[in-house]
Amino acid sequence: MMALVEIKHLTKRFHDFTAVNDVSFAVDRGEVLGFLGPNGAGKSTTMKMITGFLAPDSGSVVVGNDDVIDDPVSVKRRIGYLPEGAPLYSDMTPGQLLQFVGDIRRVPKLAERIGEVVETINLESVLAQPIGTLSKGFKRRVGIAQAILHDPEVLVLDEPTDGLDPNQKHEVRTLINAMAQDKAIILSTHILEEVDAVCTRAIIIARGEIVADGSPEDLERRSPKHNAVVLMVRAAPQAEAAQLLSGLRGSRALESREVGGGVTEYTIYPVDGKSILADVGRLVRERGWTVERLEVDRGGLDEVFRAVTSPQN
Repeated sequence: MMALVEIKHLTKRFHDFTAVNDVSFAVDRGEVLGFLGPNGAGKSTTMKMITGFLAPDSGSVVVGNDDVIDDPVSVKRRIGYLPEGAPLYSDMTPGQLLQFVGDIRRVPKLAERIGEVVETINLESVLAQPIGTLSKGFKRRVGIAQAILHDPEVLVLDEPTDGLDPNQKHEVRTLINAMAQDKAIILSTHILEEVDAVCTRAIIIARGEIVADGSPEDLERRSPKHNAVVLMVRAAPQAEAAQLLSGLRGSRALESREVGGGVTEYTIYPVDGKSILADVGRLVRERGWTVERLEVDRGGLDEVFRAVTSPQN
């Protein structure tokens, strides 16, 4: 069964610079894909090609059964797009812009639909105010409103929470989660906590190529800290403790530091990210150490992100 969005061997060059190099992935209905990468990695260029705003040098984008090159209008009917920076008509009000966009897209029952979107995005207080006078956060919300106005099957959102305060970010993430059930959503972000909050899958792109693809949980397992055990003990012989902990079966490395007051913190890194908590706990009980802290570090996307996007890779 074909995914809702199929991207195959997408490539884009600007003179001698290859911005996107042979990128392929698919996104199905009900999936929220986080598209991650450092600045200049090719995220926005890829999104522009998916939405038909930029022609690829090679490769294809199919949305539903429609090819973005062969039938760009049909693809754009299916897609809601929030570009980077949300370019808007500054002399229009949000109400006028939504009326304009709705007329172009021939949205049925437009007045009713505008009312629904305005309430959903919380634009009532600025509906009659010129967009050019709005804060960056409100401009972003207007951009999201025009993207979802025609209730598209596919949403392509480039930095959807850029410029929003914490409450507004929470509102947008809640909205994305609510819409995700019957849409395919692709969102570019540099906020890694956003991936944990809304994404079912994440792709990391670097130098125009995909370097990681999986669920947030799968990617976290690639962290060197995944399943590391952090142990703080009081008044335990340091040399003996370090020797015993580093000698545990399944331990590959050990770090230690003195916290003060006779407390030492040990971080025990496991082989291949496998759990060694039970072994550490057993050793602690056998030696009768006084434990101030014992917990497992699951690792983080930030560590994986740095590792796979490093220039050395």
